[in-house]
Amino acid sequence: MSTTLITEHLGWHKTSDGEPLRVVEHNGSAWAVRWSDECLIMRPAESGNTDAPPVAYTSPIHLPYGDEVQPLVDALTRLGTVQRLTNPSLWDAITTALLQQAVQVERARKTHRAFYAAFGRTVETFAGPMALVPSPEHVLALSDEGFAAVGAAASRDALRSAAEAYVAQADRWQQLAPETLVQELAAVRSIGATTAAVVAADVTSDHSIYPHGDLAVRAWASRVAPALPFPSSDREFEAVWRRWAPDRLTLHTLTLLTLTWGNHARAHARSDR
Repeated sequence: MSTTLITEHLGWHKTSDGEPLRVVEHNGSAWAVRWSDECLIMRPAESGNTDAPPVAYTSPIHLPYGDEVQPLVDALTRLGTVQRLTNPSLWDAITTALLQQAVQVERARKTHRAFYAAFGRTVETFAGPMALVPSPEHVLALSDEGFAAVGAAASRDALRSAAEAYVAQADRWQQLAPETLVQELAAVRSIGATTAAVVAADVTSDHSIYPHGDLAVRAWASRVAPALPFPSSDREFEAVWRRWAPDRLTLHTLTLLTLTWGNHARAHARSDR
């Protein structure tokens, strides 16, 4: 069975050879992660912790079955096993989700890269220098002009509010179960329930807690199986989605593979897109 990497996180770049590349901070150490020949290659970008960042694997055998959902399942099955680099940094997950709030993906990606490059810690990788997320302390010290200079003025207040809460609560948040983490993050001003669920899914790779009526899920599901009559409202869509996937593992698999269909990398060109 083939293997696919999901690349929905804004931090994925491409090497000169077109291979996905990302840097993450895991237990205080930076790692460079590259996708090559259907395999994730991880290398420490600096000395320190030697435990590699976590990777989650999801098989299409856990997709739902039934006549109604079968056109969607048939298309998603062709992705094979999906690998996902679980985000080892809760602060990076929060920052990324806030920069993407109510903004088109390409604009969010541009702002994300500019924000990280300007204010984050830079590490050397085999593909050149790359930047990690700016620390919450740095975010709190940034001027209004600093945010505006990298196109992040619209996210300024949200990032400041989140940074203040993170500095105070990070140690406790990182010990919470996914559902509890969603509740805690949702209580932070300017994060809200939807963004909180996106963040929690990013750091756990558990997409049973993802906001299933989110525009990204609805849009890609419609692209994957255009013949299916998906509801237009988020609540009605989520109700159908949960009816198709009534248990946690099935719900996770259906959601993750749908998001993967829209943002992924494979070793060979696809014939179904």
